[in-house]
Amino acid sequence: MNLTFAPADAGALPLHVIEAEALESWLADQPARVRSWVEASGFAGEIGNALMIPGESGAPEAALLGYGTAARRRRTRFVLAAGVARLACGTYRVASGLPAAAAEEEALGWLLAGYRFTRYAGEAPEMPRLVAPERVDAAKLEVLAAAEALTRDLVNTPASDMGPEQLEAAARSLAAEFEAEIEVTTGAALLEKNFPMIHAVGRASPRAPRLIDMRWGTSGPRLTLVGKGVCFDTGGLNLKPGSSMGLMKKDMGGAANVLGLARMIMALGLQLQLRVLIPAVENSVSGDAFRPQDILTSRKGLTVEINNTDAEGRLVLADALALADEEKPDFILSMATLTGAARVAVGPDLAPFYTDDEGFAAALTKASGPAADPVWRLPFWEPYEDKIEPGIADLDNAPAGGMAGSITAALFLRRFVTDTPYAHFDIYAWNPSPAPARPKGGLGQGPRAILGALPQVLGLRRTAC
Repeated sequence: MNLTFAPADAGALPLHVIEAEALESWLADQPARVRSWVEASGFAGEIGNALMIPGESGAPEAALLGYGTAARRRRTRFVLAAGVARLACGTYRVASGLPAAAAEEEALGWLLAGYRFTRYAGEAPEMPRLVAPERVDAAKLEVLAAAEALTRDLVNTPASDMGPEQLEAAARSLAAEFEAEIEVTTGAALLEKNFPMIHAVGRASPRAPRLIDMRWGTSGPRLTLVGKGVCFDTGGLNLKPGSSMGLMKKDMGGAANVLGLARMIMALGLQLQLRVLIPAVENSVSGDAFRPQDILTSRKGLTVEINNTDAEGRLVLADALALADEEKPDFILSMATLTGAARVAVGPDLAPFYTDDEGFAAALTKASGPAADPVWRLPFWEPYEDKIEPGIADLDNAPAGGMAGSITAALFLRRFVTDTPYAHFDIYAWNPSPAPARPKGGLGQGPRAILGALPQVLGLRRTAC
């Protein structure tokens, strides 16, 4: 799997990007043999159309990729990626037709179209390669593609091979690659160091719970990322039905996304002090499992009534967020596959986020379009605060009623961040059906948009690549 651009001096075939409305105009400027070939092939310039054009010797001399209509492009991310696999293997350079404003998105999509998860079966097929289009930041796009591949690989790996220990190993590997520091608190030591809710959620599993704490960078503003690392979620004693448990290997998608984002930040050499916190647990069933109606005391001192053991993600995040907040960094950001309510609200394609920081919200929304990483803001709706206050304890982990579930979960998490600007992402981290550059399976949601927003929010500059 090669998610890099071809060298600029590679012998590359010219690639013409053809809008459906511009096909006749383009053909009018071509030799008769080319016009005849294209017309006979049925190539219409639609998204997903691809055509090799033979020269007089019969060997390919150029290629066409359909760019569709403006209306269809508005509904499609990574348009060129829809047709890449239909090209003959080889190397290509964009010769015409690709708007400069779309070059970075389409070049990234070409790279991501080469992703395959092959750990258990098959091989990654040889894919056509692209010479980076002019005026795109090729090195940055390769970093983004590598980070996305890391996220997808982590999410796609089943829980049998991606438990808390293996998630720790992935974090340690990333730390070693970029000379970051890492410390891990495991098992009973979680109680000794005052992470009671992480321990409570993970104690029923034979695979010990842990808190992964990675640091990188020695100067600049301080950013802390917190990712939900529930490596499998049975629902605990409130056991999920089989239909709901089928995708729970992806319940560590928040951790996978923050590790992907951390990889981007470190590989691009952003001048900041990065901290990554991942509570890694398995929510299992045993005689030691935490129970409905238990009341847990969190690291922050807030008590939490457990009304559903399947609302465990917010519990482990709460202890990690409290730790993050104690240091008072410049910004805290959490990512989690937290609620089904978020999927009902915005579907699998959008990453909903919550923040009270208007500058971050504006920067993120602005960055999401160019990054081809759509996000949508949802509100910290304070009139719902009483829904998470059960009376018998400070907080309720699963308010009754079933309404506004994503909002009440976000409000719960916000209680553990009191001194720091904060944003929370309630992501899906999974693509349910194949799309251009996004095969069915694990998915990065939000990191590219966040990366684009950080310079404005934290005043960052890139120092290396």
